[in-house]
Amino acid sequence: MPTCTLYPLPYQPDPAAYFARLRQAPGAILLDSARPGAERGRFDLLSAWPLQHLQAQPGEDGRTFLQRLRDGLAQLGNAQLPAGVELPFAGGLIGYLSYDFGRRLEQLPSLANDDLGLPDAQLGLYDWALVTDHQLATSQLVFHPSLAAEQRERLVTLFKTPDSAANSSFQLLSAMTGDLTPEQYQAAFDQVQRYIQAGDCYQINLTQRFRAPCQGDPWWAYQALRKACPTPFSGYQQLADGSALLSFSPERFIRVSQGQVETRPIKGTRPRSADPVIDARNAEALRNSPKDRSENLMIVDLLRNDLGRTCQTGSVKVPELFSLESYPNVHHLVSSITGRLAAGKDALDLVGDSFPGGSITGAPKIRAMQIIDELEPTRRALYCGSLLYIDVRGEMDSSIAIRSLLIKDGQVNCWGGGAVVADSDWQSEYEESIAKVRVLMQTLQQL
Repeated sequence: MPTCTLYPLPYQPDPAAYFARLRQAPGAILLDSARPGAERGRFDLLSAWPLQHLQAQPGEDGRTFLQRLRDGLAQLGNAQLPAGVELPFAGGLIGYLSYDFGRRLEQLPSLANDDLGLPDAQLGLYDWALVTDHQLATSQLVFHPSLAAEQRERLVTLFKTPDSAANSSFQLLSAMTGDLTPEQYQAAFDQVQRYIQAGDCYQINLTQRFRAPCQGDPWWAYQALRKACPTPFSGYQQLADGSALLSFSPERFIRVSQGQVETRPIKGTRPRSADPVIDARNAEALRNSPKDRSENLMIVDLLRNDLGRTCQTGSVKVPELFSLESYPNVHHLVSSITGRLAAGKDALDLVGDSFPGGSITGAPKIRAMQIIDELEPTRRALYCGSLLYIDVRGEMDSSIAIRSLLIKDGQVNCWGGGAVVADSDWQSEYEESIAKVRVLMQTLQQL
């Protein structure tokens, strides 16, 4: 099998030093483990100048689009890494699926207003990447065997040349405000409760959007937010129309490595406190909360079912249940579900059978998505979609794009939500939706 070529560069703990050189290039994208502030991620991955831009077309079925992605990988051609090298990417697809890509996989109403007009999916097919391994403290260019020698030389020169980019700025033109008043949120919450009492659903992830007019460089905003909220599934994607996706997600959607599958849903949240005693009390309250453990277990059951559609019978397990993970602004309850891909199935089949992630819809999933479309006034766009890569070997990792922002048409948008169940209190849920993105909004307002 053809083998990728590697070119070592000086190790950079912060990918900004390299990404700044190409961030305005077509298809520029960064998947960022937010080291050293975040501790759980191992790799950073960045690229630009894709061979193809693959965008979901009007009316295109979701599985037809996933097949186009599969065809793109086949066109690039299989490759392996040199013996003994452990890196996540050998050339392939990098990009996003919006939450609304789920409409192409399931039958859903179209009630929520699509006022942002973000394409449902946008991935590039890349024949090179710069990959940083924070565990081994290496940064290196990975060249797919099909990449021409002159292109390799161009990229080596680009990354060996000192970056001379001038400083820029970003600012909000007014404070960020929610689209829903507390009364409107309560009305949506009450309708969810009626659906739960009627037996339509058990849990609904109810979200509100915050936004403000803005001006300046989205990359500048990303770097400030990264410092304030370092999370292991961060990412930045520059779109052709000047829009930018900024994500600071703590949540993995699905990882596939050598046929092994893992998903790590987050369900259950408490705010952090500057007072260590209060902070520890909040963490312990979350760990022992029957309500939050129940919410988490509902989603674990949902995801066991989703993975079971693509994994070998009997291979789906729950090795981790109700673990506590702490981030700068919140504590979370996290579980892990694993499996092994069935014969004849690949990572794109898994996406088709599992997208969007159940932790951000509710249960049962399809009915929850229908209720979300009825009660949330606007479409979610990137929020609760996924930033992901899938390489030519079948390796994949993907996020749930929570704690995410879309900067488009002179406006910054971000979303916060939480799970509503039978014993939820509307004011607590309303406050939680704000607490989850407070650090993002406050950081932008201070720029």
